[in-house]
Amino acid sequence: MNKQRRFPAPRLAITLASLLTGLLLVPWTVVRAEQLKDLYEMEVLGVAAAPGGDPSFGQAGQTAVLLRSKEAKRELTLFVGPFEAQSIAVPLQRMKPLRPLTHDLTLSLLAAFRSHLGRVIISDFKDNTYYATLYIETDGKEITVDSRPSDAIALALRAGAPIYASSKALNGASANRSPR
Repeated sequence: MNKQRRFPAPRLAITLASLLTGLLLVPWTVVRAEQLKDLYEMEVLGVAAAPGGDPSFGQAGQTAVLLRSKEAKRELTLFVGPFEAQSIAVPLQRMKPLRPLTHDLTLSLLAAFRSHLGRVIISDFKDNTYYATLYIETDGKEITVDSRPSDAIALALRAGAPIYASSKALNGASANRSPR
């Protein structure tokens, strides 16, 4: 009698594929967790006209974008111009313009190239100015793009992407009352 030895090839192949997949994903997960360690997820509370005459509230004619961290309740106020404020107010008010605005067009272009906005980070505060970074996911990779915080917020609100602020940006805001 010729006994065939059964080798559990399908089970072994599945196990090996799972292990390899896990090993490939671990470094990315660790890097991403490390990147998010010093960050606070923010929510946009709204936009409001900055009171004129008081230099601690920005220049006359500017608008304040109010953000607050979801857990630590840290606040961040950005002063932007009226056009930037409108770009943020449109998705906050769930308005649908008849034709795509610039931020809508940007997201359409990303989608056309099979990419999407993963998150935005308000990363720094230098010389009385905030800096932000867009994290765009494409072809299994993540690329970063420098951005003004107002544009990053307008895109994130439209895309449903999370908005983060670094401790450095939040601490810079505390030290100076009229950042841009």
